[in-house]
Amino acid sequence: MKQFFLAFVALVGLSFTSCKEDASKKVKEENVAQAEQRDEASTKLPVMTFEETEYDFGNIPQGKDVEHVFKFKNTGDAPLIVTNARSSCGCTIPEKPEGPVAPGETGEILVKYNGSGLNGISKTITISANTANGTEQLKIKAFVEPKA
Repeated sequence: MKQFFLAFVALVGLSFTSCKEDASKKVKEENVAQAEQRDEASTKLPVMTFEETEYDFGNIPQGKDVEHVFKFKNTGDAPLIVTNARSSCGCTIPEKPEGPVAPGETGEILVKYNGSGLNGISKTITISANTANGTEQLKIKAFVEPKA
């Protein structure tokens, strides 16, 4: 019983001493300003606006290498960083920009297709970037004619 009483007294004593300090006095103004800047910056995102998102090579002979450049503009408020460009098949090779694309600037995604397959083909290129969606998609298509 004596231990219970001592524990109760200690608990009551701690609760009174911990409540004496005003928590708002511990907040540093410089930390508040940094947090406001961080929060404002997190709402600014790049936007990848393409001139076109699909390209048709038309009729091509089997085995002929073709390529197309997809042009885009960063219409957002922050630098655009393309982290990856991958295609739905090994016959299509995309090349992404190496550095960041500043707001208002333009960039290019080069897509090469090796002409494999026959008849109608459609390939999807997925672009990973720091946009709101995180990914953008491009498409190429062609009609591959057999070798004569």
